[in-house]
Amino acid sequence: MKPIANFMACAAGLVLASYAFSARAHAFLEHADPRVGSTVARSPTQVTVWFTERLEPAFSTLMVQDASGKDVDGHDRKVEGGRMHVTIPGPLAPGKYRVVWRALSVDTHVTNGQFTFEVAP
Repeated sequence: MKPIANFMACAAGLVLASYAFSARAHAFLEHADPRVGSTVARSPTQVTVWFTERLEPAFSTLMVQDASGKDVDGHDRKVEGGRMHVTIPGPLAPGKYRVVWRALSVDTHVTNGQFTFEVAP
């Protein structure tokens, strides 16, 4: 009976380890500049987001939109490891802006999301 108990304990350990590994395989937003939900005194020249995993450049996206949903970024997204950024070609008017991202980690897991920041008047 003891070999069966050992087998069951090992099997349970492997299942738990596989869940922990798969949870880490997703590229989750770690932090951003401008910070999520922040108010900045001046218009940023770029928006940068950092993720918990390396990204696949061909399938990861980043956009900055004004309150009406119009793109205000330079459409020049760059991915470097777990970081992605896009330039802001001109000063943003005071107001709220939305950052929309889609991240494909190098092991093919997709995450996406959005956050806002505000440029102070």
